[in-house]
Amino acid sequence: MVSPVTVVKSEGPKLVPFFKATCVYFVLWLPSSSPSWVSALVKCLPIFCLWLFLLAHGLGFLLAHPSATRIFVGLIFSALGDAFLIWQDQGYFVHGLLMFAVTHMFYASAFGMRPLALRTGLVMAVLSGLCYALLYPCLTGAFTYLVGVYMALISFMGWRAVAGLQLVGTAWRWTELAAGSGALLFIVSDLTIALNKFCFPVPYSRALIMSTYYAAQMLIALSAVESREPVEDYRLSKAK
Repeated sequence: MVSPVTVVKSEGPKLVPFFKATCVYFVLWLPSSSPSWVSALVKCLPIFCLWLFLLAHGLGFLLAHPSATRIFVGLIFSALGDAFLIWQDQGYFVHGLLMFAVTHMFYASAFGMRPLALRTGLVMAVLSGLCYALLYPCLTGAFTYLVGVYMALISFMGWRAVAGLQLVGTAWRWTELAAGSGALLFIVSDLTIALNKFCFPVPYSRALIMSTYYAAQMLIALSAVESREPVEDYRLSKAK
């Protein structure tokens, strides 16, 4: 088991640009009512830094580990989604929604289908259904279906992220805790977006949405560091 101190010492310096870029976003706090390429760049900058964080582990690492590569690709689509959402009031909200839907598919693929954890999946499905039931009276037109599909995708991603989480025992890994925590924060962020856009104004919504979003992306990027493939290979070798 890798100690948290070791993780901070090894990965912390690589995340410094991300933390600085996040601080820039919150310090500048450019008005969302005046979208521009500058505001898009400032919003996407922390995600760009997470690209660099993964690339700092070496291109060979990404090429050798499909799960890490899928998270990297997911971050690319996240940046596209962030850019589209800058102009959401100009008709680009659906474009951003689609980009993040693709992101969740890549993340779910990275987290894999083992272990299956059907009970966890059932819990996520029930919670997703309850959230959709809360939003449904506020939805109109195509959003009635688009939001439903999106919620199914992000809930599936959350299920796959949490499925491998074990808090005790020798199977515990900090990367799985990062993946599970990141997925849940992503769900909180997106649920806040939906409530604020379709149902009622959420107090301090932008601060809540962006803080949980950036934290979620950082944790999911961190989960790629200790790739799942070597562990599976190790278990197979032990079985032999």
